[in-house]
Amino acid sequence: MDTTPFTSPIELTRRHMLGAALALGAAAPLGLAATARADAPSPTPAPTPGRLTLPEPTGPHRVGTVALHLRDTSRPDPFAGAGRYRELMASVWYPAGRADELPLAPWMTDGAMKAYLDDFGFRLPVSATPLTAARLGAPVHRTGHRLPVVVYSHGAHAHRAVNTTIVQELASHGYVVVTVDHTWDAFTEFPDGRVLTPWIDGAPRLGPRDFAADARFVLDCVEGLAAGRNPDVDGKPLPEGLLGAPDPLDIGMFGWSKGGSATAAVMTADRRVRAGLAIDGPMQAIPVTDLDRPFLMLTAEFGRDQNRDAVTFWDHLRGWRLNIQADGVRHSSYSDASPLMPQVAGLLGLPDQQVQEMVGTLPADRSVRIQQAYPLAFFDLHLRHRRGSLLDGPSPKFPEVRFLP
Repeated sequence: MDTTPFTSPIELTRRHMLGAALALGAAAPLGLAATARADAPSPTPAPTPGRLTLPEPTGPHRVGTVALHLRDTSRPDPFAGAGRYRELMASVWYPAGRADELPLAPWMTDGAMKAYLDDFGFRLPVSATPLTAARLGAPVHRTGHRLPVVVYSHGAHAHRAVNTTIVQELASHGYVVVTVDHTWDAFTEFPDGRVLTPWIDGAPRLGPRDFAADARFVLDCVEGLAAGRNPDVDGKPLPEGLLGAPDPLDIGMFGWSKGGSATAAVMTADRRVRAGLAIDGPMQAIPVTDLDRPFLMLTAEFGRDQNRDAVTFWDHLRGWRLNIQADGVRHSSYSDASPLMPQVAGLLGLPDQQVQEMVGTLPADRSVRIQQAYPLAFFDLHLRHRRGSLLDGPSPKFPEVRFLP
C-alpha cells in the first residue's frame, strides 16, 4: 500500500462541519418535508420527523441497490492481520422494477453512521440518517440489453454514500453504478458487525494509487457479475436480474476529491474505463502520462488556477476533455453536503457563514441540478453515444457554470 500522507486540510474541515451538522440534526425534531414530483416513478414516503432528506432522482426508472462484501485475494492486507486479504464493502445501484414493498436503503448503515457521528464526540441516535430513493434488493428493470456501468470512488476520510445524489441519478437513467468504501480511509460496516473508520490507530494513509487498486478490483467484480458470477464472499443472494446485467465493455468512472485523483490513476493504467470524471480532484500522486480517453474535470478549490497538479494532468489529456466550474462553489459543493447542510442550518438557526464555509454560496437546489445534469450528460455522450448540447458550451439553463479554457 502507498503510505504517503494524503490528507487535505480542506476535506478535514468540511468533513467535521458536516458531521457536526448531522449530529445536531439527530438531536432536533427536524421534520424535513419533501415535495414529491408528479412524474416520479415511485414516490418516496413522507419523511419521518427527525430525518434528513436527499433529492429525488429525475430519471424514468425506479432505483434498486444491494451491498456486496468483497475480498481481493491477490492483495494481502497487513493492517488487517496475518493472512488477511484486502476486504471492501461496495454497493451496486441499478434501474429497478416495481418493488414498493421493499424498504428504502439508508444513506449509511447504522453502524457506519454511528461511527461517523461518534467521531465528532456526539453520542446521539442515528435517526437523522437520510433515506435514499433506492429499494433494497429490488429486481433489475428488464431492458433486453446490458447496462452501462459507472464505478465511484469517494474522497479522503469519507464513505461511499458521499455522492448519492449523482449515483442514484445515474441509476434512474439506466446505469449500473458501483460505489466502494476504501477500507482504512472510510467509515464502513461489514456484514459481521465490524465497523472500521479512518482513525484506527496504526491505520495506513492511503493514496490515490491505493484507491485505484481497489477500483480496478471492483472492475474485476463487474466482469464477474457480467459473466454470471456472484462476487460477494458470503454468497449473499443477489437481486433478480443483476447477474449478467452489467456491460463489461461499457464502463466509466468518477470520484470526488481523492477519488477524482484515483479515477485518473485508474484510467492511466486500465483501458477498461472508457471515460472519467473527477469532481474537484487534487490530481496528486498519479502517473504523469498521456491519456487518450474522454475526461471531465468539475472543479472548485482544486482548479487549474490554483493547483499545479491539475494543470499537469490537463496538459496530458489527449482525447476529449472539458473543465467546468460553477460560481460560488467550495470543495464539498458537488456532494450530498450541499442539500443536507442547508436543511440543518435552516431548522437550527446555524449562521449562513457556517454553511457557506462548507458548501459555498451556490444555492443547494442549483448544486443538485448541476450534480444531476452534467455527469449524466458526460456518461451519456461517451458511454451511450447520446449527444446533447449541455457539454457544448455555456447553457442558459445553468448560467452559473463556466467552461474553462
